[in-house]
Order: sequence, then structure tokens, then C-alpha cells
Amino acid sequence: MTDDAPILPILLHPAPILRARARAVAEGDGDRVRDLAARMLATMYKAPGIGLAAPQVGEGLRLVVLDVAREGEPPAPMVLVNPEVVAASEERALREEGCLSIPGQYAEVERPARVKARWRELDGTRREVEADGLLATCLQHEIDHLDGVMFTDHLSPLKRNMLIKKFLKEQKLKSREAM
Repeated sequence: MTDDAPILPILLHPAPILRARARAVAEGDGDRVRDLAARMLATMYKAPGIGLAAPQVGEGLRLVVLDVAREGEPPAPMVLVNPEVVAASEERALREEGCLSIPGQYAEVERPARVKARWRELDGTRREVEADGLLATCLQHEIDHLDGVMFTDHLSPLKRNMLIKKFLKEQKLKSREAM
């Protein structure tokens, strides 16, 4: 599904689409979404990452791809059309997160420890999962992207500002070096 799909450019913070709410995938979007999902998976694996939301590649659609298979396990790609978190535990968990749209920056983020998520597959099949651990974090992180929320929004203002300043400074240095 991903071997021959072209790679898409990943948009970096502060691209405006990363802060916009994505629209639901409609029935008429079928072919476009199938092609986009294949390209998103190829892009995510190449990056490398474990999740990617359509807004990160410039598409304002509620589409997410992810693969949380551990190293040494066979790939287990998931394509989530119109995903939503429908329940979350009161219990919280702290996990280090990063983002392909803010490369090289990581921070501990507190989120619900367990979630129940629903979505449709590319063929329209309804799916639901109760997740904890890495999958729960990844689902919440990627679904947040569909609502214009970045992982940095879950940090204290001080931590968020420090991380974003560091990222922007590194991007400025990279662009100077490229000249």
C-alpha cells in the first residue's frame, strides 16, 4: 500500500492549517482519501514517525494514519477516517511526545491514560478500540491535529514558549546553512 506512493511534504509549525479544524471526510471523497492515505503512510514511514494527520500534509480532512508496532514487529498500519475519542479515563498518564511538524522537539505530556476511539476504515467499516499506553497517546495526539491542537498546547506556557523558541531558532539556523 505504501511502497510506491509518493512522499508528501510535512508542514512545519507555524503553518496556519495546523491550527485549523479539519472537515469530515464525505462519501464523495473516497478516491482522493484512498490515495492520500497511501501517500500519508509512505510519508510517515519515511519521516520516520508513528502517526500523521492530514493537516500536517496540507489537507484539511479528518484523516489519520498511524503504526505503533514495536521495532522488530511487522508493520501494523492503521488508517482512520473521521476518528474521534468517545471516552477517556479519569486516570492520567505522562508520556514523552514529539511531532513531525515540530521535528527534534520532545516534551512530557499528560493525557488520559485510556481512551475509546471510533472511526471508519477506507472501505467504510466502522471500528472502535479501547486503548492505553502508546496507542492511546498516539490516537489523542493525531486526533488533536484534526482540531488544530498541537502537543505543545498541553504544556505549561513557559515550557511551550521555550520549546517553540528553540524550534524556530533551529529552523532559522538550518535555513541560513542552506543558503
